[in-house]
Amino acid sequence: MLQGVFTAIITPFNQDGSIDEKALRELIDVQIKAGISGIVPCGTTGESPTLSHEEHDRVIEITVDQVNKRCEVIAGTGSNSTAEAIRLTKHAEEVGVTASLQVSPYYNKPTQKGLYQHFKAVAEEVNIPLVIYNIKGRTGINIETSTLAELAKIKNIVSVKEASGSLDQMMQVIGAVPDDFSVLSGDDNLVLPLMAAGGQGVISVASNLVPELMVKYVNMGLKENYQGMRELYYSKLQQIFKMTFVETNPIPIKKAMALKGLCQSVYRLPLCEPESASIEKIKSVVDKL
Repeated sequence: MLQGVFTAIITPFNQDGSIDEKALRELIDVQIKAGISGIVPCGTTGESPTLSHEEHDRVIEITVDQVNKRCEVIAGTGSNSTAEAIRLTKHAEEVGVTASLQVSPYYNKPTQKGLYQHFKAVAEEVNIPLVIYNIKGRTGINIETSTLAELAKIKNIVSVKEASGSLDQMMQVIGAVPDDFSVLSGDDNLVLPLMAAGGQGVISVASNLVPELMVKYVNMGLKENYQGMRELYYSKLQQIFKMTFVETNPIPIKKAMALKGLCQSVYRLPLCEPESASIEKIKSVVDKL
């Protein structure tokens, strides 16, 4: 069962816009040293929409190589084209990932029947576990609980990254899937209530910046120490979580990491440098760390 903190890692770029392989490898080592459960390359936080297919494959290859089996690697290989998702996922399987993160098809807004058939088709083409990624705010479509419950019956669909924003839906999902099916939060701010309701962890944005704190936080949840989670949330994590969304993710987290010297403040259009007021908010949080 997948549980713990899985970092949706940023993709660092050089000033010319190319992938900064050295920085990516260094970031991965920092994460592993902090005790995270896994790395998630090529997710939303990794600016996957602006990576070419060749770059997408390469980032996954670098991650698998640098991790070297020291933690899980859950590669983001979903697409709004089923054939494209299958191609990306097959490549990830070939290079040695632990699992694949499959975002719900975006823009084309399939029916629930179409969603089921899409994920089923991907699952049938590979042998690695799949994590379904439900994020209506970015894709325009919600994976209904009844659909997810049917998907959970497919042997290599083992988990969901729930980022619907609805705690009620998250709780419905926990009640509808088998006990060995992992429900992971896709929203750092909802980790505490999700784990109290029976969730197993988070695919995190904030852990890029504070992996040790996030590991401590989620480990408390796995031990059902919710009082400890509350104290850590209100004393430190709440302000960090709020900072990561002063502008569209991953702009704030990447800027915060750049301020700490962990990467360069380089984005790919249409993402861009944050506004001055946002930078001040980000800097005020980073300065307190």
